[in-house]
Amino acid sequence: MASTDLIRCFHPADRSAARALCLPHAGGSASFFFALSRSLSPEVEVLAAQYPGRQDRRHEAPLTDLGSLADQVVSGLDDFLDRDLIVFGHSLGATLGFEVVRRLERVGVAVRHLIVSGRRAPSCPADGGLHTLLDDALIAEMRALAGDELPLPDDEMLQIALPAVRADYCAVETYRYDGGPPIGCPVTAIYGENDPRVTPAMVSRWAEHTVGGFRTVVVPGAHFYLAGQVDTVRSLVRAVATEPAGDSPRAEVPAIRIDEGDT
Repeated sequence: MASTDLIRCFHPADRSAARALCLPHAGGSASFFFALSRSLSPEVEVLAAQYPGRQDRRHEAPLTDLGSLADQVVSGLDDFLDRDLIVFGHSLGATLGFEVVRRLERVGVAVRHLIVSGRRAPSCPADGGLHTLLDDALIAEMRALAGDELPLPDDEMLQIALPAVRADYCAVETYRYDGGPPIGCPVTAIYGENDPRVTPAMVSRWAEHTVGGFRTVVVPGAHFYLAGQVDTVRSLVRAVATEPAGDSPRAEVPAIRIDEGDT
């Protein structure tokens, strides 16, 4: 399947039984998932979303509304719904993934699993204000969150990326869950034990948003644990892709921990 402006497929896997749609964090791009795509192929074909306003789409205006972005993602999936679909979203991408699943289920498309990473539940509103910071303060915030896990370019390059980052922060900070029925697919929430933005209580509330079962996975690291733990996420996606239908995680399953080396 060929890539599109919005949906990128780095490693086509025509014989895979499942696809994993990967949705990046604020300021992130599809290439963030290149290593994960390579590691999952050919068992699972990875699709990665390229939001407007970055990299080869940098001349397009970035979106500041998460609902509008979800609508675009769903429209972009029209040609990719012929196999089981897993949705994986990190940070902003987790909330976006939830909204994508809601929209797909409303039109009768069943999603196999939603994996949310490094993100509070939709019913826990995000703190506002980061998107209104002056440029230097916003760059400092980005560097603090990235820590040692996610290398960032120099400040000059970050200045070029700031319009997209600011738009993404606006989208996630102004997002408000509007209620409605929970989704039907199971949800797995994964987060770093030292994430400064996410607490266990915030993560546990994802259980309120699904009737398909819920579990949590706690891993070493902070907000961008994923940058150094591709194998951990690969193992999780593989497990979800091969779970027999009906063997969804149950709401009472306790949080589990994956230590380095377990994969």
